[in-house]
Amino acid sequence: MKPKTIAYLQLGLLALLMGLFLWWAYPESVAVTPAEVMLSTAVEATSTRPSFENPLIEAKSAYVYDAVTKEVLFEKNSDLQLPLASVTKVMTALTASNLIPDSNTVRITSDDLREEGDSGLSINETWSVRDLIDFSLIVSSNDGSRALASVAGAFLAPSASSTPRDAFIREMNATAVRLGLRATYFLNQSGLDVSDTLAGGYGSAKDMALLFDHILRTKPHLLEATSFDALSISSTSTVHNAVNTNKAIDLLPNVIASKTGFTDLAGGNLVVAFDAGVAHPIIIAVLGSSFDGRFDDMTKLVNSTIEYLSGR
Repeated sequence: MKPKTIAYLQLGLLALLMGLFLWWAYPESVAVTPAEVMLSTAVEATSTRPSFENPLIEAKSAYVYDAVTKEVLFEKNSDLQLPLASVTKVMTALTASNLIPDSNTVRITSDDLREEGDSGLSINETWSVRDLIDFSLIVSSNDGSRALASVAGAFLAPSASSTPRDAFIREMNATAVRLGLRATYFLNQSGLDVSDTLAGGYGSAKDMALLFDHILRTKPHLLEATSFDALSISSTSTVHNAVNTNKAIDLLPNVIASKTGFTDLAGGNLVVAFDAGVAHPIIIAVLGSSFDGRFDDMTKLVNSTIEYLSGR
């Protein structure tokens, strides 16, 4: 039996004994029966201690984290190591922002455009670091992520046996270790599956929530673009209409940051941070859902969180 349950029973028993004593000592002045006293006490104790609704979600793993109180509001297999898909790009953005000076630019090469998917980038198109990070996150650009990795990796100590991109991926993994993300490691900068059985990045729902928490505390601007359903983002030569891959963005309240991910191995992933009050970020991660299921899962968890917090 849980400690809280035992406490409630003890409290109810005490109320019953007190009621019996008062009823015996002052039979005409006591308006309520001992049973009513016990019931009232139990109801009051229960109503002031709401429990987080356990929603039925499709995701294999989920984690709901209150970034202010550091309380875990809900979890489901939260330490399970799963493919991350494009949620990997959040670590790519953080690592690139740490390595490339803001004054530098990134030029798109033909090698960058070899990545799977076409996000509308062109050879020799030049970007500011900040704008390319924003673009790559909001549309989940594999080309943009590869360009960031190649340029940022060149700022690391050169090695005759590896490319700048290899060095960058090592730094992504080193950053994960420094942040204490124990289930997280990366094989590439995009999260694309390497083969039919090997993903480009692995991590847990708990790790991804903690990664978002670190960024929101140290570099809140880094994920700001992902809170919009669409943005016009410009390189030096082209204006791009960047549409958010998070199809639930307009259904969720006060979104601060978000990132989607989907591959054959990963299924549907989604991490969202939203304000549940003034400066009260809640971070929710779902991994291993389906393409559409991740959005339904997130909506259920957000609604349950709001209901729980409003009842406290």
